[in-house]
Amino acid sequence: MAFPALRTLSDNLRFQRGFRLPLRTDIRKGQRGFVMAMLLALITIMGILLMKGIPAITTEVQREQEADLIFRGESIAKGIRLYAAKTGRYPSSLEELETVRPRIIRKIYKDPMTASGDWDLLYAVQPGVTGDTRGLPIIGVKSKSQKDSFKVYNNKTIYSDWAFTATSNLLGLPAGVPGPATPGGPGSGKDTGSQDSGGGTPTKPGDKG
Repeated sequence: MAFPALRTLSDNLRFQRGFRLPLRTDIRKGQRGFVMAMLLALITIMGILLMKGIPAITTEVQREQEADLIFRGESIAKGIRLYAAKTGRYPSSLEELETVRPRIIRKIYKDPMTASGDWDLLYAVQPGVTGDTRGLPIIGVKSKSQKDSFKVYNNKTIYSDWAFTATSNLLGLPAGVPGPATPGGPGSGKDTGSQDSGGGTPTKPGDKG
């Protein structure tokens, strides 16, 4: 016959085996699940905010490219105008602008609106029926990009229509006759802060190739 005290102790042991207290490992697993849920919620919120912010970032980048396009195009147009004033003729290639001393342009800038960076050249005379433009006098440049612009430049809203020229006469000007030296060139009323007032090379803080 078992003693009552021993029976009570045996019942208590069976109770503890069936209803054990949570172990430390179980608590850690619960904490990990909570942390993972919080991380997923945070990533979702960040993704939504990022998607909303992308259009604004894209717009700002395009506006900066437009400012670069105007600065570079007008710098080249001014260089062509100074080249014509010094030599009595227009250059047949943009590289000729770098041969004049003292320098009339910092460097031959690339078109910031296209991946290749190549400009569409504007000539003083129309090419022949063959379309050969070699040796023709260059009076300006324009972008090859067909994208719509945010900024309105000379009443134009497509980048390929933004003409940066040393003279207002785009075609039909006799070769070897310099155009009028209009300060700032076409569109000089806009972003004139990027141009200097003398005959030196225009400079722009933070300018990049």
